[in-house]
Amino acid sequence: MSTDDALAVAAPRPGADYRPALALLATLFFMWGFITVINNTLLPHLKSVFELNYLQTTLIESTWFVGYLVASIPAAKLIERIGYQKALSVGLAVMTAGSLGMILAAALPSYGVTLASLFTVSCGIALLQVAANPYVAVIGPPNTAEARLTLVQAFNTTGDVLAIVFGRYLILARTTAGTSAEGTQLTHAQRMADAQATQLPYLIVAIVLLVLTVVIARAKLPALGAATRRAAAEERKHLSLWRHRNLVLGCVAIFLYVLAEIGVGNLFINFASQKDVANITHEEAAFYLTFVWGGMMVGRFAGAWIMRYFAPEKVLAIFALGALVSALAATFVSGPAAMYALIFVGLFHSIMFPTIFALAIRGLGPLTEEGSGLLIMSIAGGALVFIQGQIADVFGLQWAFIVTAICELYVLYYAIWGARVPVAFTQQPTG
Repeated sequence: MSTDDALAVAAPRPGADYRPALALLATLFFMWGFITVINNTLLPHLKSVFELNYLQTTLIESTWFVGYLVASIPAAKLIERIGYQKALSVGLAVMTAGSLGMILAAALPSYGVTLASLFTVSCGIALLQVAANPYVAVIGPPNTAEARLTLVQAFNTTGDVLAIVFGRYLILARTTAGTSAEGTQLTHAQRMADAQATQLPYLIVAIVLLVLTVVIARAKLPALGAATRRAAAEERKHLSLWRHRNLVLGCVAIFLYVLAEIGVGNLFINFASQKDVANITHEEAAFYLTFVWGGMMVGRFAGAWIMRYFAPEKVLAIFALGALVSALAATFVSGPAAMYALIFVGLFHSIMFPTIFALAIRGLGPLTEEGSGLLIMSIAGGALVFIQGQIADVFGLQWAFIVTAICELYVLYYAIWGARVPVAFTQQPTG
């Protein structure tokens, strides 16, 4: 089977209505966005509970993203073995187990159990991402894949926004550290009392995940076309992922984009709380953080519409340029303006992940599943956020965002040149 033949098989059946499946998948995008962004309020909380510096705090997030690195390729093999729908249920079950582990970690409290539990949750999310992203990209018309994936990712960001509100009121507002000024020294008793604040939030999360596990297991989802299955052994010998420049460079783009996004989200509360920035409490900073993710949500809904009329590469380039300028402003401007600049980075980040992902799997045909695994594995770029933590400890927190600017510069390069599909793979199905 040639690549063109495989792509033709992936074309949607005439009259097929995939909207119910997309609606159900949107709940998964919402949930993994929600549980990922809880970390934005969890990290400043853990920094106070365990008396961590910025490097140690960002290493917690690094552990989270190591889960993507470890689980993505095994996830692709599991999908091949048991199918997409069962794999989605397994991913949700793994996330449930990790969330229950966070309740135990809060009760002890234990830094080690916290790391292990977050790692478990991230492995479950990696499995969901390997399955759901290519599913959304290929079950509809190929010419609207970028817009469709951006639209569903908008629900992912809706979960991000609500996660900040959730974490603000159920974690930070219920702790001494969360309602105190940046740098306030807590007694041992206060820190141990603060540690218990994460039990209720993660109990709620575990219950919701368990319900979703049952719903997905019982749902009737359409089967993916042959173009999204792994090629047969003999066919695979004649195909190579490395011939697809848009995929290879796209993996780097995803790697660096995630590092940029995670650095902004995880350091924002501490950044805004700095005396030479906005000089506010962690709880108050969490309010402004909702605008970071709110901007991403609005940008994704808008981007899904814009890309129906403009080439996704051009839209990506404009957004990358806006993010670059905003990141540089956050690095070199002082006062509240620096905080507002960082908020604008969130708006410009909005379309990046889904657009890069869809551009990167263009033309993969029967290699779509493996290419998706590599792209999801590239999310491990978030593990390098500890570099920003180290820069913050040595040079000051504001200088950490120069890393963000460098990442945006590469995404701009990818949009202008790296996303071009080799001529041999540019033909699209007409049916």
